[in-house]
Amino acid sequence: MTQIILGDSEPIESALRRFRRKVSRAGLFSDMKKNRCFETPAEKHKRKEIARHRERRRFRNRRKSY
Repeated sequence: MTQIILGDSEPIESALRRFRRKVSRAGLFSDMKKNRCFETPAEKHKRKEIARHRERRRFRNRRKSY
């Protein structure tokens, strides 16, 4: 669980900014989005396959530039 300790004279805006930064670094938003609704095994396989193709394409383009 992500938590921050508020300083004595720290404004709430800066504390909120620190909290948002910690949450995004911990990856909680992406995890919440991923688990928002049930994903069937077929949908999961399709999503991973698309990500694999995207990664291969990016790697191939990176190798061509050298």
